[in-house]
Amino acid sequence: MSQSHPLLRVRNGHEASVSYSELLFDLIYVFAVTQLSHYLLHHLSWVGAVETLVMWFAVWLAWQYTVWVTNWFNPDMRSVRLMLFAIMLMGLFMSSAIPEAFGDRGLVFALFLVLIQVGRTLCVLMMLGWRHALASNFKRILGWVSISAVFWLAGGLSEGETRLLLWTIAVLCEYFSPMFGFPLPGLGRSSSSREWTIEGHHLAERNQLFVIVALGETILITGATLSELPHWSAPIVIASLVAFVGSLALWWIYFDTSSKAGSEAIAHAADPGQMGARFHYVHVVLVGAIIVCAVANELVINEPDRHINAITAAVLIGGPLAYLCANAVYKLFVYRRVPLSHLVGILALLVLIPISFVTDLLMVNGLTTLIVIVVAVWESISRAKLSRHD
Repeated sequence: MSQSHPLLRVRNGHEASVSYSELLFDLIYVFAVTQLSHYLLHHLSWVGAVETLVMWFAVWLAWQYTVWVTNWFNPDMRSVRLMLFAIMLMGLFMSSAIPEAFGDRGLVFALFLVLIQVGRTLCVLMMLGWRHALASNFKRILGWVSISAVFWLAGGLSEGETRLLLWTIAVLCEYFSPMFGFPLPGLGRSSSSREWTIEGHHLAERNQLFVIVALGETILITGATLSELPHWSAPIVIASLVAFVGSLALWWIYFDTSSKAGSEAIAHAADPGQMGARFHYVHVVLVGAIIVCAVANELVINEPDRHINAITAAVLIGGPLAYLCANAVYKLFVYRRVPLSHLVGILALLVLIPISFVTDLLMVNGLTTLIVIVVAVWESISRAKLSRHD
């Protein structure tokens, strides 16, 4: 069966760029990232961290599944654009429910997430037709998002630990089912991701734009936190400078050396679909780490001289640590090697953990920022030397 369809992107060998409608669509996720960072800040406990993690995966999966759809479908076509705008509206309500998702608005959060996941898949099947070559994959996706919908809605009707457990199961359904080809009785499984013809440049660029969204949130939080403080003492100003420089260093590690290579890695992979899936798997950790870094910045600016405890150490050190680990895996996919700079940076952050308990938040944030800067400079110099040799 042919994969041609008037609503699908034309595959003519030219790189597909992100459309304006997709950029507008991402604004909802700017709001979602803000909501998640504020939720973690106001529920700074181990339970609150797990709740934030579950909601972050929910938000990411809703975005990720939509990105794959717009990788195949042309978002400049009116029906596809209207579908994106409908998802935006539902995403607005879902994101607005995040502060009380584990409170009184759990069902609201779950309902609008289900409407996004199930509704989008049904819409695609209606546009494609049930006999199209891509339809079998979307039928399997519909099956899995419907299974997860049961857990999302059941969790929304439950409370406390039961809600957290049911929503965790829902996340696992949507996160792991693509790894195995969405297997379902009677429908089989996608035997190879080669069935999923993707455009590498577009998929890589979409991930990169989400990284920009998250990094922008760290800078916005720095400015917003500073503006709300009645008095700017020297430690507060220094904490703000450290937060800003740290955000730039995070940007430098990702965009200075590997962002352009990402699209080439997908385009030239033996199995582009599998490589694209790997990008999504690692970027959910990478962007989540940036959200944690944003929370760390706000903590430090508000109370720079506060002594650290286990949960604040997890935020201040765990964010940069997860970010470097995710970047190391990402660069393994892109360059087929893990940069030595990243391994040294990860080791330095681990060494910092016991030291952090004898000092304050500002000192710890300053040290983590220094480590990230060293990694960024080291990696830039290393990539420049390799480029000259090539």
